[in-house]
Amino acid sequence: MIGKVIAVCISPEKGTQKRNIGKGIFIEDFGIQGDAHAGKWHRQVSLLSHDKIDAFRARGAEVQDGAFGENLVVEGIDFRVLPVGTRLYCSDVILEMTQIGKECHHGCEIFQKMGDCIMPREGVFARVIRGGTICAGDEMRVEDNE
Repeated sequence: MIGKVIAVCISPEKGTQKRNIGKGIFIEDFGIQGDAHAGKWHRQVSLLSHDKIDAFRARGAEVQDGAFGENLVVEGIDFRVLPVGTRLYCSDVILEMTQIGKECHHGCEIFQKMGDCIMPREGVFARVIRGGTICAGDEMRVEDNE
């Protein structure tokens, strides 16, 4: 399975929308340089499928890349169908999926406006196995576990 990175997003504070910076420096076992969610834990990087965001936009949501708190927006990969432990390869970076979905705090801005948020269902989390740089436009591939 091969996808394409559409956006690389960070935020300096937790609980705020992330903004697309186009290029991120991924630090081994830490996360993305400058992102509030980076640290020595299992949710260093969050990923969301581009088509899930587009489907949400089609329902009338005016959301920018990063609005759900996702670090990477990727076209062509449905992360929800991949098991925890799946490795994702992008340029020289290796990410390993650690969690699918999360609890939503219903106070989030998107939930307030739309009565729904896709991150709890569609978002996945990963830790950085090998660091490097990821840019919008880079190809991401899923390790074939067969």
